[in-house]
Amino acid sequence: MKENEYYNEIESYIKRNEINKKRRILEENYDTLNNYWNIGKLIVEAQGGKIHAKRGEELIKKWSIQFTKKYGKGYDATNLRKFRQFYLEIPKCATLWRVSWSIIKIVLPIKDINRRNYYFNLSVEQNLSVRQLQEKIKSNSYERLINKPINVELIISKKEYTILEDIKNTIIIKVDKNKIIKSEKDLELTILSEITFVLTQLGRGFAFIGNQYKINNYYIDILLFNIELNSYVVIELKTRRLKVEDKAQVEMYMKLVDENIKKSTQNKTIGIIISKEQDDYVANFVRSNDLIPLTYEVINN
Repeated sequence: MKENEYYNEIESYIKRNEINKKRRILEENYDTLNNYWNIGKLIVEAQGGKIHAKRGEELIKKWSIQFTKKYGKGYDATNLRKFRQFYLEIPKCATLWRVSWSIIKIVLPIKDINRRNYYFNLSVEQNLSVRQLQEKIKSNSYERLINKPINVELIISKKEYTILEDIKNTIIIKVDKNKIIKSEKDLELTILSEITFVLTQLGRGFAFIGNQYKINNYYIDILLFNIELNSYVVIELKTRRLKVEDKAQVEMYMKLVDENIKKSTQNKTIGIIISKEQDDYVANFVRSNDLIPLTYEVINN
């Protein structure tokens, strides 16, 4: 192989490693919470059930010494008590499992159940970081509510999120006033230069994975992942009118992603074809046998 071919091959592995890292973060968080919840469950059972859950401190102290020696301070008496409380307070089916253990540790000690569930729900609904959550609590976000909710229930399940729920139409693509999009590469670079802005218009939960993403001997123009939908999103760019074969091409890319990088816990890949119809760019969502057209507008920045 030539030097640039070696470079491209190496880059394809780097891209794959980076996308796997992002996916593993999501999977590891779920595994961590699952393990902590089950540890808490077993502690409660060993102490004689929920009625006697506050008893048996000697048992926790004894085990914490043994676990700490073997696995470190993450399993000391304080954390074992937190795992127990996690099991007692949080249903396993709660959407709270989508947030980090760091978030849970901040809110779990709040004694007022309405206040606690409010902050838990806020973390899920607004996808808050640890710092953002701390700021909400510090500023007394719950306490300052005019109509303070009572009997606040923890979010158990969210309504199913669909790809078209938050998407904007027309979708704006900003370009430099002196720039003319002549090729698919120009369009790709334009979208990439404003990727954060474009993703917010596509909806919630979109994360950029890479461009010209190589799978086998094929290159996907833009690859995204949507956390809400738990699926990859393939984007194919065309600076001409949509053709029948374009849908087949994207469906092939969707199949390649499903067969090569999608995990069994993730949903099937979604496809988007951005094509040019007269003076407008149109995003066509590939779903089953249908194409759902949405207009893109290119404006001067």
